[in-house]
Amino acid sequence: MNYRIDLHCHSRFSADGVSEPEEMVQVAKERGLHGFAITDHNTCACVDYFLSTGLMREDGQPVDGFLILPGQEITTSAGHLLALGVRLPDLKGIGPTEAMGLIHSGGGLAVPPHPYDNFRAGIRESIRDKLELEAIEVFNAAVTFKRANQRAYDYAEKRDLAMTAGSDAHHVEAIGTACTVLEMNDFSVKGALASIRQGAVSLEQKYMSRTMALRKTWNNVFRLRSKAKRHSPHPHL
Repeated sequence: MNYRIDLHCHSRFSADGVSEPEEMVQVAKERGLHGFAITDHNTCACVDYFLSTGLMREDGQPVDGFLILPGQEITTSAGHLLALGVRLPDLKGIGPTEAMGLIHSGGGLAVPPHPYDNFRAGIRESIRDKLELEAIEVFNAAVTFKRANQRAYDYAEKRDLAMTAGSDAHHVEAIGTACTVLEMNDFSVKGALASIRQGAVSLEQKYMSRTMALRKTWNNVFRLRSKAKRHSPHPHL
C-alpha cells in the first residue's frame, strides 16, 4: 500500500515554529496524509510530547492509523541535517560526519534538507561529497529559489541517492504542501525508513503559497527580534 508522508515538519517546539502538536495531527489527517516526520530545530521535545499524549508509540507503530516519525533538524557546523527515525539530544554545532554517525548508530536516516538554499543553511556540495549519504531532500516547499530544488534533484541522480520531499511547515496551514509517497508492507517507523532507502514511489511537489511563505518569514523575524530583546543590555530603553 502507498502512504503519503510529509518528511519535514516543525512544531511550536522549534524556535521559529508555531504549530500546536495536536493540531498538526488533525490537519495532516484532514489533508489525506498518513503521517509526518517531526523535525524541530535542535530538539526532540515534541517527540517526547507526542509520546506523553499517546499520539505516538515508543515501538514505532502508528496510532489510530497515523504514523509520526521521530526526528530533528540538526544545525551542524556545516549546515542543516535531518535526522529521521531517531531521538537525539540537542547537537547544535556538531560536525556533520559526527552527526551522521550518531544518527546511523541509532538506526536512523540522515537527510540533508534544502541543500542548495544558501539562505537557509544548506550543507555545501563540497562537504556533502565527503558524506556517506543514503538520501537527500530534493523538494522543499519553502525553498527560497525554485532552482535550488532542481539542483538537489540533479545531485541525487548523480550520486544515486534516495529522494525525499517535505513541506518544511512551521505552521499547520503548510503541512502536506509537499510529501513523499512510500510503498510499505510494514507501516511503521522502521518500515518507512526502509522504504525511503529503497526509493519513493513518487514525490508530491507543490510550493507554499505566497501567504504561507510570508508567514514563515514573519515567524523568523519575530523570533530574531525576541532573541535580540532578551539579550539587549538595555531592555527598557
